[in-house]
Amino acid sequence: MAFNAGWYAAQLRRELAERARGWSRGRAHVESYGPSPVVVFSPEEESAGAPKHGNFFDDAYRAIESRPEWIGRFGKIHAQGRALPKAESGRRWRELDSCMSSDALLMNVFCTAGASSLRQTLGIDGHQSPELFPEPVFGWKARVPLASGRLDRTEVDMRWGSLLVEAKLTESDFQTRAVSIVEAYRDFDKVFDRDLLPRVELRATRRRRAVEFAEDFTQEWEDTCEDPTPARDFQQAIVARARQAEPAESGYSGYQLIRNVLAAYGERLSFAVLYDQRRPDLGQAWFQVMAAVKSAEMRTRCKVMTWQELAGLLNEDHQAFLDLKYGIVRAGRKPSLSEEPGC
Repeated sequence: MAFNAGWYAAQLRRELAERARGWSRGRAHVESYGPSPVVVFSPEEESAGAPKHGNFFDDAYRAIESRPEWIGRFGKIHAQGRALPKAESGRRWRELDSCMSSDALLMNVFCTAGASSLRQTLGIDGHQSPELFPEPVFGWKARVPLASGRLDRTEVDMRWGSLLVEAKLTESDFQTRAVSIVEAYRDFDKVFDRDLLPRVELRATRRRRAVEFAEDFTQEWEDTCEDPTPARDFQQAIVARARQAEPAESGYSGYQLIRNVLAAYGERLSFAVLYDQRRPDLGQAWFQVMAAVKSAEMRTRCKVMTWQELAGLLNEDHQAFLDLKYGIVRAGRKPSLSEEPGC
């Protein structure tokens, strides 16, 4: 069964935006411009001086503030900053300020003392390198060997002891890359059966010439139609034809998963994907890649869990935060209504 990734992602984004608008009452925030606004939060201080941030669970943010290596994650500037009003403080917006940020959700879950209860569930071997990774490392630089002898130092969302983690929330997919890039990894054929990996056709967008499809744009003097559907369908057909005319090359989908499995293989680590159960498309994408892993031993080192499964292992205050802000609740519970105000 093929899942419509775009539809599931859009539905979740809509729900998270509604929840963020309720949660933002009494908290420093702005909304982005445009028809589907996104809420971004900024740091603030209580009268007692305790650091707070509307996008974070209070205990998690206090822990983040106390660790330079964690607060350093706020250095990444928001990619869509121009679509946001300026903050009153003059501070530039960060990726972690956004209510849609999967990295913020990851830190909300793992930057508290209660996160230690997740070790056993995630199968983290605390004896492998406790002196190096006693706590989660966010934005860990993997060292994935290439056939050329060089290393791919692409960032992995989190490393905690013996476990690498890829976190997803509203992202549309696990990215795609050309065959030449993916097959350039040294251990690609050792780990994967390339014939079983999901393929995709990648098209490179090019500039159109002024005369291209000119015959389709000679009807400006026709009367307008009350029903816009034929015109919309006609325009979509033009776009589809133009898309087909673009040069194409073969690629792999699920690139982030492929790369991170190779990172875990090279470092003798485990790898886990965390996603929201409201995104079954992401789960399906993971199992497509998982099915192509050759070694049974390597497959046992690959895990998948939902945020909802992890929520049930946290304390009640932490669960209440995840419920109100994200609609994430443990099995057997019904999420609160998105209209409820934050508290």
